[in-house]
Amino acid sequence: MWPVQGWALLHLLLVVSFLQADELVCRQRGDPENPQLSKDGDIVLGAILAFHNNWENRLDTLNFRGFQYAQAMLFAIKEINNSTDLLPGISLGYKMYDSCASVARGVKVALALTNVKYPSFLRTIPSDYHQSRALAQLVRYFGWTWVGAVRNNDDYGNNGMATFIETAEQLGICLEYSVSMFRTDPPEKIKNIVDIISRSTSKVIVAFLSAKEVHVLISKMSEYNLTGYQWVGTEAWIFDSKTAAMDTHHILDGAIGLSIPEAHVSGMKEFMLDVKPLNSSGNELFTELWEKLFNCKFKQNHNQRVCTGDEDISEVHNSFTDMSLMPIFNNVYKGVYAVAHALHNILGCNRTCNKKIQLDPFTVSSTLKSPILQQIKKVRFKTKEGDEVYFNENGDPAAKYEIINWQPTQNGIVDFATVGLYDASLPKYQRIFSNIIVLFIQVPLSVCSEKCPPGTRKVLQKGKPVCCYDCIRLHNIYIKHQDACVKKETEFLSYEEIMGCLLTAASLFGTCMTCLVACIFFRYRKTPIVRANNAELSFLLLFSLTLCFLCSLTFIGQPSEWSCMLRHTAFGITFVLCISCVLGKTIVVLMAFRATLPGSNVMKWFGPVQQRLSVVGFTLIQVLICILWLAISPPFPFKNFKQFNNKIIIECALGSAIGFWAVLGYIGLLALLCFVLAFLARKLPDNFNEAKFITFSMLIFCAVWITFIPAYVSSPGKFSVAVEIFAILASSFGLLICIFAPKCYIIILKPEKNTKKSMMGKGGSKSL
Repeated sequence: MWPVQGWALLHLLLVVSFLQADELVCRQRGDPENPQLSKDGDIVLGAILAFHNNWENRLDTLNFRGFQYAQAMLFAIKEINNSTDLLPGISLGYKMYDSCASVARGVKVALALTNVKYPSFLRTIPSDYHQSRALAQLVRYFGWTWVGAVRNNDDYGNNGMATFIETAEQLGICLEYSVSMFRTDPPEKIKNIVDIISRSTSKVIVAFLSAKEVHVLISKMSEYNLTGYQWVGTEAWIFDSKTAAMDTHHILDGAIGLSIPEAHVSGMKEFMLDVKPLNSSGNELFTELWEKLFNCKFKQNHNQRVCTGDEDISEVHNSFTDMSLMPIFNNVYKGVYAVAHALHNILGCNRTCNKKIQLDPFTVSSTLKSPILQQIKKVRFKTKEGDEVYFNENGDPAAKYEIINWQPTQNGIVDFATVGLYDASLPKYQRIFSNIIVLFIQVPLSVCSEKCPPGTRKVLQKGKPVCCYDCIRLHNIYIKHQDACVKKETEFLSYEEIMGCLLTAASLFGTCMTCLVACIFFRYRKTPIVRANNAELSFLLLFSLTLCFLCSLTFIGQPSEWSCMLRHTAFGITFVLCISCVLGKTIVVLMAFRATLPGSNVMKWFGPVQQRLSVVGFTLIQVLICILWLAISPPFPFKNFKQFNNKIIIECALGSAIGFWAVLGYIGLLALLCFVLAFLARKLPDNFNEAKFITFSMLIFCAVWITFIPAYVSSPGKFSVAVEIFAILASSFGLLICIFAPKCYIIILKPEKNTKKSMMGKGGSKSL
């Protein structure tokens, strides 16, 4: 419905043409559209209704429902015009156009009403988006996971079914078929749809159809006696008594679907039935209605009796006198009142309204929406029956539906029983109330594959939806007494178990020992033995050893995405930092010995700056390897089902095996180089004997990691992680003990040897 000024109502469809001298001339295209019912007023409301079912042959296709909607609108306008509270002193008129149940005609008359002046759309009936989702949840409620679908081949059916299918897939519902139809389709196409239904294995049909399409479909199905299907319907036909009356073959018995909640508007029923052919506006149309109702003619006709105009409408029983669609009529009623309340606010009505305010349809706001539209969106009022009317940000009312079940009675008349309620404003799992009681002798079963019995598992059928599967018997190790599946235990190295506790304790002990050595070295940092062994590299080595001990903790606990990436990269980088420091110390020993030779100036080539750069350089190479590993194919948590039958091993998959072995290989390369240099320096004079300890530490380091490889590969499950932690701790303790234990022994227990003279030796001539 669109509100327009009474003095500017009838706008024709216009096109703009450019003539000579650039003169603008407006010309009408097509025939003007004249309303079937009209009445002048200060403000005129427009409506599009289907008074006929066919535009080309209107005489025999009168649609009583269209008249009912018109009467509902007229009733609301009459109430408002007689009201002293709403729009006082303002009369509402109307112009109602006939769409003839045609989309094309509907668009044409809509343009005649709006002329694209009011780019707006609001409704008092809930959006089909909510209805589609509600239908999917209703289907899932009854456990129907294998269904067929038939829809109108128009926006109503196609958009509604698209939303239904999207929601159904989320709920685990599969569609065996989805076909579209329209009432004007050739009989061959309708027969093809019936054939698809008859060949299908699903027993539930979701019908997103209008009442007219349902009539066409069940008429064809009755020819083949196709009964026994469970129908799920939309509000367009599920509450329509005319559809129920036409179903003489009981094809739709037991149908369930959604309907607009029952409503009552006092006085509307009496008004709607109070029609007379000679005193109604739009006499021609109401005369046609009267002749159809009483099967008579006002003009003399040899075949039919003459209408008097005094016939008793209470004796008529057809869709015009049927008030079962009162909820829809109520929505028409509320729509008129919503416009009236908006106009009431715009015109500043109190006891009177300001008639000087111009409702200019060309005046639009910055958002390109009519001011009238903005006011309608803001309205919030209650009808005389207490129903609250408002619109959300999408221009829709609150979505509430009654769940209707077709229950045949003994006299053959269908009882539309309300068996539940759907409220979209409630939380997701409370929208369908649990008081649904449907009089099924047995709830129909519609599944592609029945539920797998105990002791079996699902295997999807190739090329079919997920609802279709075969049931394969499980191996005995998976089941108990053939009646229940056993949930597999998950396994990983945790802090709670004994092995995890011992490894954690060893890691923390190593960390504490390293910190203790660092404290001793810092306390005696000015003594000869600390200075003689390159204090800066010693402290950096102690720091890296601390990180080595701590990085082993990242291997304990349930693997996660971040811990899998951290554990291997942290291990790789900290160990390279550690070996780089040892390598630097080894090179310093060699250079220092060369520096004692007469005329040698070799120490300037490997001074403190070069030592720092070598450590940074060697470490950066490992950092780059780790970055490439993480960027290309990083480690990730992985559930290993294959290694054991009765448990799941949660482990860190390497991602890229090349990345992992590149990290280990680089560490091994540096360790081998360090070992070779230390081995070459092992026979230097005693005052340079740190090389011996480095040789022992590298020997232990290499032995540990060489034995690690076969042990790691052959260890099952969490034990492979324990092997890796053990290798980290063993090699770290080897470095700590071999390099620092002798020095701490001299510092603490043999302080008399911690002198410059002892460091120089008997024939020494150069201090370190």
